[in-house]
Amino acid sequence: MNKPLRRIAIFCGLLVLALLARDNWLQYVQADTLAKHEKNRRVTIERYSQPRGDIIVDGKPITGSKATPGSDLKYKRTWKNGPMWAPITGYSSQRIGATQLESIDDGILTGNDDRLFFRRTLDMLTGEKKEGGNVVTTLDSAAQKAAYDGLKSKGKGAVAAIDPSTGAILALASTPSYDPGDFAGNTNEEAEKFLELDKDKDKPLVNRALRETYPPGSTFKVVTAAAALEHGLYDGIDEKTDSPLPWTMPNTTTPLKNEGDLPCKNASLRVALQVSCNTVFGKIGSDLGKDKMLETAKKFGFNEQQFVPVRSNASHFPEDMDKPQTALSSIGQFETAATPLQMAMVASAIANDGTLMEPYMVSELQARNLDVIEKHSPKEMSEPLSKENAQKLQQMMETVVEKGTGTNAQIPGVTVGGKTGTAQHGVANSKNPYAWFISYAKTDSGSPVAVAVVVEDSDADRGDISGGGLAAPIAKSVMEAVIKSKK
Repeated sequence: MNKPLRRIAIFCGLLVLALLARDNWLQYVQADTLAKHEKNRRVTIERYSQPRGDIIVDGKPITGSKATPGSDLKYKRTWKNGPMWAPITGYSSQRIGATQLESIDDGILTGNDDRLFFRRTLDMLTGEKKEGGNVVTTLDSAAQKAAYDGLKSKGKGAVAAIDPSTGAILALASTPSYDPGDFAGNTNEEAEKFLELDKDKDKPLVNRALRETYPPGSTFKVVTAAAALEHGLYDGIDEKTDSPLPWTMPNTTTPLKNEGDLPCKNASLRVALQVSCNTVFGKIGSDLGKDKMLETAKKFGFNEQQFVPVRSNASHFPEDMDKPQTALSSIGQFETAATPLQMAMVASAIANDGTLMEPYMVSELQARNLDVIEKHSPKEMSEPLSKENAQKLQQMMETVVEKGTGTNAQIPGVTVGGKTGTAQHGVANSKNPYAWFISYAKTDSGSPVAVAVVVEDSDADRGDISGGGLAAPIAKSVMEAVIKSKK
């Protein structure tokens, strides 16, 4: 071969190599980036070219899909009773995107998950259309309805309910809510509806059960009681405590006040929880010190995000405190803050004889033919307190419901333990307080449910706002719904 031809051949060879390198770069290295590029409309068209799989509750779908005539995006998402289920499902919008389970399990719901590769290959060979799989939840529809209906009548708030023995989430309600079907499509009108919701000062798009942290008020006293028992400050729940009245917080001249003329002087743990003595539990926290209080709070899940699989904000117990601040934190004030899920976890651990199970709300993922792709196994998260001390705390919480501040949660024929809380809100407590109630129900076959309820900014008169008055009846209805569904 003469020299000019050899040069041309080498040049052409280099061009081919460059083309192959570029082709491989695009197909393999940049494949994911290009597939997710906002201007790659083919991916979006393919995504909505078939119905999505469903989110399942109690064996029935709470979602669906419907055709969108006149659009190259053939199907859009639908929901049954969208506002009730939105805090769990999230939304899936052709214009906005997806959140919550609709986003986390999008690969299963669209049929694009790598675990469905074998199924997709079979469909190609048999000519079947690609279909999405299902997300089977742990939710109890009756409990969710009871929670949502109870909150709607009270204003803003949230409910979280858990099966203590497994950690399965049974209800997760939040108000005000929204209908994700209002903006599931790709029209300008639907986009405007979403923007209105996003700008709403009441934050209807926020799942308050997972994403809002509130001062837990007196409901946190069960954590302080657990710390007192676990660290040996007190052994018996009916012995007198070292609790003078009035009690001045250490290194201050400020007495810690109780809410009214209560029998809190040297009160036993049982009586102190029954009538909700600030002085007793504030002094317990101060006597134990911040390190022991923090250790117990962390065992219950504080200061750590939870993924259920939707992310829940980390609840907060302060790590840097002096003695007065430790006292205030131990009665659920100062910088102590908790999500409703966190306080349901506290009640759950106590009901489960001291063992805290990891909370979750997806029991399994299914292919379209109902083959199980992934199944969740309950996992132990921690042991905040011993079985003996948990049962002591159960007795204390049951006294609260029998003859204390939580009598509105009583259920005939069922043992109920609970704790009320009315948490300060606003500068110098200027705004309506938050009304809390945490509880569990116990039947002959065990404890099927633990519940946390918070009512925020209720329309009730300030003097009528209390955990026992506003939140306890909601918890009662949720517990009743779970017990009935278990029969």
